[in-house]
Amino acid sequence: MTWDAETIFRIVDVTGVVANGLLGGAVARSHRFDIVGFATLAIISGLGGGMIRDVLLSSGYPVALVDPAYLSGALIAAVIAYFVHLEGTLARRMLALADVLALGCWSATGTIKAAALGLEAVPSVMLGVITAVGGGMLRDVLVGKTPAVFGGNTLYASLGVLGSIEAFTLFHLGHPHIGMAASIITCAVLGLLARRLGWMLPEPVDFRLSDLKLRPPSPKRSIQRLRELVRREDPDDDHPA
Repeated sequence: MTWDAETIFRIVDVTGVVANGLLGGAVARSHRFDIVGFATLAIISGLGGGMIRDVLLSSGYPVALVDPAYLSGALIAAVIAYFVHLEGTLARRMLALADVLALGCWSATGTIKAAALGLEAVPSVMLGVITAVGGGMLRDVLVGKTPAVFGGNTLYASLGVLGSIEAFTLFHLGHPHIGMAASIITCAVLGLLARRLGWMLPEPVDFRLSDLKLRPPSPKRSIQRLRELVRREDPDDDHPA
């Protein structure tokens, strides 16, 4: 087996599928679903974003349906989550690490795939972020929950934007592999720091138009202003005959 860059990134990609499949299984466990529910949420969590990307790009079959490692990884994660209750500090840390590694990897792969097909910066970055967070959003919607990426949690989707920008920039500089590596490192480091230090985007500002005190112009001041304008237009007005 040749350990080139493509192989390493594919391993990281499939590892992210398994990690997010386990996260989907954890949600299924919290709702006491049966094995079908576990499998469904694991597949949606691990493969949903990439499948949305591939459908939007219309570039052939989604990779999840072509490469057996992806679907197998999601199903293995569902079985593990069904039989093993993953709890404890070590398990949570390992899942968190795999999750942020997948965030960077998926942000980069989605962006590079879109850029390689000729899309400009904004749609390429958008598809990179969709690849990274789309599965989690679908999973949350299926269980009747507001998607976590909408706010109230530590930085996640915003890191995907940053990783996607890095990948797009380095792709156009002729270094797609370096761009993917930079995205993975950036999202992993900042993602773990965000969870540890509680970094979050600011909440909306409570500014109300009713707080503005708009006062109508004073009639007396308006008359004085009018007299000043008249004097400027007729300088002899100050020296009556």
